[in-house]
Amino acid sequence: MKEKLEKIRLEALGQLEAADADIEQIKIKYLGKKGELTAVLRGMGALSAEERPIVGQLANEVRAAIEAAIAEKAKEAQAKALEQKLKAEKLDVTMPGTPAPVGHIHPLTQVQRELEDIFIGMGFSIVEGPEVELDYYNFQALNIPENHPARDTQDTFYIGENVLLRSQTSPVQVRTMEHQKPPIRIISPGRVYRSDALDATHSPLVHQQEGLDVDKGSTMGDLKGTLEIFAKKLFGESTRIRFRPHHFPFTEPSAEVDVSCFVCGGKGCRLCKGEGWIEILGAGMVHPFVLSNCGIDPEEYSGFAFGLGIERITMTKYGIDDIRLFYENDERFLEQF
Repeated sequence: MKEKLEKIRLEALGQLEAADADIEQIKIKYLGKKGELTAVLRGMGALSAEERPIVGQLANEVRAAIEAAIAEKAKEAQAKALEQKLKAEKLDVTMPGTPAPVGHIHPLTQVQRELEDIFIGMGFSIVEGPEVELDYYNFQALNIPENHPARDTQDTFYIGENVLLRSQTSPVQVRTMEHQKPPIRIISPGRVYRSDALDATHSPLVHQQEGLDVDKGSTMGDLKGTLEIFAKKLFGESTRIRFRPHHFPFTEPSAEVDVSCFVCGGKGCRLCKGEGWIEILGAGMVHPFVLSNCGIDPEEYSGFAFGLGIERITMTKYGIDDIRLFYENDERFLEQF
């Protein structure tokens, strides 16, 4: 039996050394349930008690030698297969790749970032707030009474009795004044929602950017100077601004702000409809009632606020006549920016 085991070892190892050796078949032939080594082990019952451990040890050595040779052969086969695969799939890194289309920033985002850069340069910080807002912050704290038309469900998206989609970014100013002591100088860009039918100049979703400055001795002159710098940075150094009296519940006095037409210089053209001026935002001094609601003493502090529509600014700057173009994702339009 010893001779038979040695013969099995030599035959198995010899077959495994062959270049085209079938590893799985060799494993089945010698180590399988009906393999030659298994058959030898089944015949060990006929051996004497003295021979059995000697033959058993030799059989284990033969099995270990064959298993080790099989593992080594399998490792060599894997390495060879990988080498062939790498050669077959070789990539020439010097060849030009397939170009991938690269997008760019949406025109509304471009203008929003430009506005942010201008006001950051004047010392303002960016503050954001929730788009799902409480009635208190969207209306009550801003001196907008319960019977005000803006509270009508035809103008505002109500989610519940006291919860709504904000119709302006002014609530961010209230939240900031509640938790921050003056001096305060912030801008609050973001989406706002109003129940408007979609047409060339209206959309139920638009983007706003509001500004707030609260400090001791803040005046209307500071507001005008801030907006003059803003207008010149955005539309050009020759741009002029003018204030027209208006009414906003949360500012007193209030004004609509126009800029001189940057196309015709104020002479009158198609963009400014022959008027020489283009309305861009609303502004005013923060109403004392609003300051008091936020825990700021209006006898000690004053402030100014302004708000502009980013769509309106973008349409004015680029001569766009239909707000719907911003949301239709037509590449023919977007690629121009």
